[in-house]
Amino acid sequence: MRSPWRLEAGALTALALPMIAGNIAWAGIAATDLLLLGRLGAGAVASGALAINLFNALLIFGMGLVTAAAPLIATERGRRLHSVRDVRRTVHQTLRAATLFVLPAWALLWESESILLLMGQEADLAAQAGELMRGLQWALLPFLGFTTLRNFIAALERPVWGLVIMVCAIPFNLLAGWALIFGHFGFPALGIFGAGIASSLSSSFLFLGLLSVILIDRRFRRYRLLGRFWTRDRERHRTVWALGLPIAITLGLETTVFNASAFLMGLIDRDSLAAHAVAIQIAALVFMVPMGIGQAATVRVGLAYGKGDLAAVGRAGWLALAIGTGFALMAAAMLIAFPRMLISAFLDLSDPANGRTATLAVGFLGVAALFQLVDAAQAVGAGVLRGIQDTRVPMIFALIGYWVIGIGVGVILAFPLGLQGLGIWLGLASGLGAVALLLVARWTLREKLHLLPHKGKA
Repeated sequence: MRSPWRLEAGALTALALPMIAGNIAWAGIAATDLLLLGRLGAGAVASGALAINLFNALLIFGMGLVTAAAPLIATERGRRLHSVRDVRRTVHQTLRAATLFVLPAWALLWESESILLLMGQEADLAAQAGELMRGLQWALLPFLGFTTLRNFIAALERPVWGLVIMVCAIPFNLLAGWALIFGHFGFPALGIFGAGIASSLSSSFLFLGLLSVILIDRRFRRYRLLGRFWTRDRERHRTVWALGLPIAITLGLETTVFNASAFLMGLIDRDSLAAHAVAIQIAALVFMVPMGIGQAATVRVGLAYGKGDLAAVGRAGWLALAIGTGFALMAAAMLIAFPRMLISAFLDLSDPANGRTATLAVGFLGVAALFQLVDAAQAVGAGVLRGIQDTRVPMIFALIGYWVIGIGVGVILAFPLGLQGLGIWLGLASGLGAVALLLVARWTLREKLHLLPHKGKA
């Protein structure tokens, strides 16, 4: 008979692999945008980095909000495996919360050029970034809708369709960008604005594609997700916000610290900003693995939490942390061994004009290799704590770690001490390390801190 640890490892891996692959596919969509912008020159990459960082600050916040659906549905299934109505209502109220968030977000993104100018960015880069945003901002609502549906199927432990739709969206995004940026297939050459429109079309493709699967597949169809959509459920709506808002703020703090680092790079020079954009994109691709493990851990821990099985809660959490940090060691070795090969996917290294940008990017990737272990630990640590619906204290940890320590150390190293871009990246590493330590400590002390109210099974 297989041990509970081996059974849990198999269940966690089966759930995590499609989540990881889906996250990589999502990062691949973003990477194709950067690849296409790179064909327009380093200036387009720099302005695109400003726009994408501003957009992602709101996108990640919204994704955090709708992430509440995963632990809520998983806990409900832990209590009652075949629950239908409560699961459907959770999805409905999550989508409504996303819509309420998006409306003011659109108004803010419409003023992107003015916001970037207030942040001290160069006028021509801010203007190009604003032009891209006019096409990109409409991707926000369909992508949050897709993320909600993906959390729904993940909580049902059937995440493969999310991966399939993501993979199909990569060539769609590439073709749409190629057509609208450069004017192929009979479309006008819209330049950087076309990149934004292509991303919005791709997000719509993601949402409509996954919704179609859910409406057709008999395993999902029984939940009747479109049925009684506008039925009011104030208590569940408040629950989504109560759980999702701290997650949103936590992810927002993490994301905006990277966004702030991009804006700080813009204060140094264009080469530093372009190198930062490339290095962040590579690091983000690597981060998709621990992120997927953390997402799977949220579901597995949530199922055990709903059953009141404290031993299963511990197994799911510790296995996820072990697998995540194990991968991080391999990722660090890859970043150290092959930096120029990775950078060559985004920059033409034979072009002398890109020489300084490439050199800076190699240095940034060296720091990224150093913080892989703590980055994985904080991603998975946050995921396992969400499984037991512990989101408020991790939010405080994120504020202290990312903004007090991360930005504080980065600014001091970059400007007064003269390390410039390298100092900013060292600051990011220190912030991630602080958050990882706090989250893992809280998980270790979960029973002493009374985070598990359910009685455990013998």
